[in-house]
Amino acid sequence: MLERAKDPSRTWDLLIIGGGATGLGCAIDSAARGYRTLLLDQSDFAKGTSSRSTKLVHGGLRYLRKRNLSLVRLALEERDLLRRNAPHLVRDLAFIMPCYRWWEAPFYGTGLRLYDMLAGESEFGRSRVLTREETIERLPTIRTDGLRGGVLYHDGQFDDARLAISMARTAADLGATLLNYAQATDLIRSGGMVRGVRARDLLGGTELELPAKVVVNATGPWNDQIRRLDDPAAPAMIRPSQGIHIVLDKTFLPGESAVLVPRTDDARVLFAIPWHGRTLVGTTDTPVPGALLEPKPRDEEIELLLSRAARYLTKGPTREDILSAFAGIRPLVASGSVGKTASISRDHSLRVSESGLVTIAGGKWTTYRKMAEDAVDRASILAGLQKKPCITRELRIHGYHREPEAFGKLARYGADAPRIRELYRERPSLLKLLHPRLSVREGEVLWAVREEMALRVDDILSRRSRALLLDARAAVEAAPRVAALIAEELGRDEAWQRVQVESFRALAAGYLP
Repeated sequence: MLERAKDPSRTWDLLIIGGGATGLGCAIDSAARGYRTLLLDQSDFAKGTSSRSTKLVHGGLRYLRKRNLSLVRLALEERDLLRRNAPHLVRDLAFIMPCYRWWEAPFYGTGLRLYDMLAGESEFGRSRVLTREETIERLPTIRTDGLRGGVLYHDGQFDDARLAISMARTAADLGATLLNYAQATDLIRSGGMVRGVRARDLLGGTELELPAKVVVNATGPWNDQIRRLDDPAAPAMIRPSQGIHIVLDKTFLPGESAVLVPRTDDARVLFAIPWHGRTLVGTTDTPVPGALLEPKPRDEEIELLLSRAARYLTKGPTREDILSAFAGIRPLVASGSVGKTASISRDHSLRVSESGLVTIAGGKWTTYRKMAEDAVDRASILAGLQKKPCITRELRIHGYHREPEAFGKLARYGADAPRIRELYRERPSLLKLLHPRLSVREGEVLWAVREEMALRVDDILSRRSRALLLDARAAVEAAPRVAALIAEELGRDEAWQRVQVESFRALAAGYLP
């Protein structure tokens, strides 16, 4: 793909900056229409916001309270499409709202009936009111003092980074060219219009000149930085907000149901979710001045989540119980004089500058496909491309398989699982686990390097697997073996391995409070 990008005779129809959910969605949509498509990311795919979410594909219950029914309806529709097109990565998850006041069950039950109605003929389960006994049976560690019952509803759960990697492969399957570790440094102009991008291959040090008919800025929290390459005086469009999550042992939330407290004692939302054999607790909403590739949870945010969880779980977690803590930056689009970032809408925004730079911003993971459709529709008109319909509503994501659970612990690879099994048969030693507390095998490292564009230890332990998020200490202990496997495959020396391991250890320190 790098050689293809270096071809001086090639002009791209669409050049997309940003390899998160929205950018990858744009690459899929563009390539599926037959346009010559190039995507650049300054780091690894989904390194930023798109690998740091709450792991939910959902309609957004809190938007019912804001009466934004159109956004809820859109998100519910996209939720169903995503489960239909990527059943190996998206599943139904039961949520329970524990009720401690007499009015909560009828109040939340009414709202969830509207949620079900907006979802229409959905494959996800329907909501219902639970007795106190049913609530305790499903949530054995929930605080029972004053518990009256609960309300059950269903939404989607997914592995965000794994979906992003599968989306990158989908775009590549359709003919798109995608480069990770390729940073856009400037925009190319011709006749006053944006006509391409100058970029730097951060691994090889090569400068790239990439002409394109139209450029799409899909960089999330970094949208304003790219917009100011076009217009240094462009006013800020993004209001970044930091959300953090802590990861605990499964014993804090045994069973298969998640907990949602829509309004805690301090008027916040609390999630506790089973995920990859752990308990994920979140989230916060803290305004921050700007975006970092590796944002870090603040002490006060961690304490806030610990204290909230302790109010609703019989076993209150402490800092010593935290296996990992991670932060992500929400790229919220500000409009007018918005106060708290929690009040900013998750609607997406599409803007075109006077010089033709297309910026797609806002939204959320669940609606990435619709965001991409809107962006490619507009970009293709600006580029003067032949009009072609969007086909992504029915487009299956790479790895699609109707019964992925048949592959057991390889279910997340879907239709690729048999090839990984073949790798194990050819070389049985690759069945060895990277670490006793991680479910990742050595063969998955080689697969990620050969098939999923993984180039660094961080790529493997953070995104191709989720080891860093699930158990940061175990991930650090596994890093030397991962570095050795990558070095074996790519011909790197011992000095490279040492640098990679030390770099990963420094990064992982930010995940341990």
